[in-house]
Amino acid sequence: MTNKLSPTAISLCLVSALLLAPTVAQEQPALTKTLQAEDVFALEHANSVQISPDGNYIAYVRNSFDIMTDNTRRGLWLVDTATGQHTPLFADKHSYGNPTWSPDGKRLAFTSNRSGRNQIHVFWVEEQRVAPVTEVPKSPSQMAWSRDGEHLAFMMAVEEPKSDFAKSVHTPKKPSKAKWGDSPIIVERTLYQRDGRGVTKSAYNQVFVVPSEGGSARQITDGPFQHRGPLVWADNDQQIVFSANRNKDWEYQSRESDLWAVKLADNSLHQLTDLPGDEYSATLSPNGQQLAFIHGENTPVPYRNGTLHKLDWDTGALAAIKTNFDRSLGSPKWMDNQRLTVQYNDRGLTKVAEVNLNGELTERVSSLGGTYVSRPYTSGMYSLAPQTGAIAFTHATAYDLANVAVEVNGEVQQYTDLNSDVLGYRDLGEVKEINYTSSFDGTEIQGWYILPPGYEAGKTYPTLVEIHGGPHAAYGPVFGIEHQRYAAEGYVVLYVNYRGSTSYGAEFANLLDGFYASERDFADHMSGLDKLIEMGIADSDNLFIAGGSAGGIATAYAVGLTDRFNAAAATNPVINWVSKTLTADSSIGQIQNQFPAMPWEDLAHYWKRSPLSLVGNVTTPTLLFTGELDRRTPMAETEQFYQALQLQNVDSVMVRVPGAYHGVTAKPSRIVAKVEHALAWFKRYRKE
Repeated sequence: MTNKLSPTAISLCLVSALLLAPTVAQEQPALTKTLQAEDVFALEHANSVQISPDGNYIAYVRNSFDIMTDNTRRGLWLVDTATGQHTPLFADKHSYGNPTWSPDGKRLAFTSNRSGRNQIHVFWVEEQRVAPVTEVPKSPSQMAWSRDGEHLAFMMAVEEPKSDFAKSVHTPKKPSKAKWGDSPIIVERTLYQRDGRGVTKSAYNQVFVVPSEGGSARQITDGPFQHRGPLVWADNDQQIVFSANRNKDWEYQSRESDLWAVKLADNSLHQLTDLPGDEYSATLSPNGQQLAFIHGENTPVPYRNGTLHKLDWDTGALAAIKTNFDRSLGSPKWMDNQRLTVQYNDRGLTKVAEVNLNGELTERVSSLGGTYVSRPYTSGMYSLAPQTGAIAFTHATAYDLANVAVEVNGEVQQYTDLNSDVLGYRDLGEVKEINYTSSFDGTEIQGWYILPPGYEAGKTYPTLVEIHGGPHAAYGPVFGIEHQRYAAEGYVVLYVNYRGSTSYGAEFANLLDGFYASERDFADHMSGLDKLIEMGIADSDNLFIAGGSAGGIATAYAVGLTDRFNAAAATNPVINWVSKTLTADSSIGQIQNQFPAMPWEDLAHYWKRSPLSLVGNVTTPTLLFTGELDRRTPMAETEQFYQALQLQNVDSVMVRVPGAYHGVTAKPSRIVAKVEHALAWFKRYRKE
């Protein structure tokens, strides 16, 4: 099943990679030219950055946009850390992902559709050859090498048999060449839909094992339960650890999962943990004795921190690694038997730190991010070379997306520069930090604002408040093309981490518990706007507001509380919390952890939080922008607000995006569409 690439074939791969790489216009623009809508198609960023165990190589997925297909291209590239040589392994018409190094660093597993369906492939670095190792019907994910390198574990969705009811339905035989309508879809599950996929089949992720040289994949878990990774080989490669809720009523338990181990010899299962809440992200120490993992409590509040714990493999004894650090920890990786690395968000920055078993943290990296193209969300990932302690990560700045970088002994070296051919010829808006107190109760708020290119001190500018989603998410001082595009058209762009945002601790994140949306987060944004007016930056006669998802809700709520904005643009908003929670894919978790009771038990609370309750006050011209297939904030939410505004003769427009789910900017053309529709709407009401 292996095919060695000849030198000629390797050369052809390199040539095809260069030919297929994104290009910019032949005539380079002047340095002072501002960011254009079409520039999104030329942007690239690194992701899935994986450093080899010895630190000699970094494999990563290079993401670029294809202007002809309006999709993302994902090539697989390799960096030699000693020489800095940067070469494509695979950069062609196929898609590549999930690079995973073998324990000896001599092989690289990855997924690709290069052989038809998405399969696991292995690349031999020194021999320069590649071969598929699976032939499975669905896309594999969550790959993990056994410690001896002889096997790969992975997950794959497996459909459950039809129910007795579905089997009993009589279906007449269709005559030859007859054209009947599509068959009805039978829905029997509680969690029957998923944004991005629509109504889903009864299929569940199961654990599989396949020889790393290729062969038949063997399923080792079963049952109607959603198992999840990462997968961990333990007990001298005799068992595999995973996370799952295998309780009968798991669909109603939105915050419950445990660590399990399955024996390869007989597929028998053993439950390792039983804490109240979620246990996930397991990782095994080099000596195989300690299993570290993340735990989240099941308290019915909107937000909880992920905390670090460990389990003694031989005794089963559990203990928390107490850090006394009020941040949510994730992605633990063992450096040695006494230290781990963890990732977390802190005041709008994504960081990596070392932590010892006494819970003492030492910060290593503070510039992860750049993997979210459209808006400046905290993002990014890292990997660890256990033999050297080097950390490879997606490095971001306020003026560029993710590049490949490595930190060793406090020194950071950047290996790629993916966007200098585009952003190096654009005059971007300057990003500046702002801190102030909310007029509601004096809560401290951190945020950032972008000045328009060519900004002149002492002159006021039209100002846009742009609100992030979540609300339990965070913005940071990283590049987002939407915000820079607004700035390029002459707007000051204010974006803040209002109460409810992550990266400021659990108490701050839960300040919206019972008050989402409300006058509280509204005051956080208005106070920032007032600060910019006081600073002589914002033009008080040219104020605008926009946001997506939770930011769309906040935008719709804000125009019901004030008429100080010239115009508003709400993307993917919730307008009526009763209809939202009873139609969206997030219904159970949201009702259980965000609301005091079922909708019919406390209708007043749901109505108070709904922008529809304030629609009678709205006079602000409002644009609504939503994907027609959205199952997180369904299209009917947007339709309710639009029709209510129309009934009151409020200037309004509804922009419906065909084929788009909640991730309405998943395609580059839709990033452009979202921003350009908002800019056109604002221009109509902007005072010169």
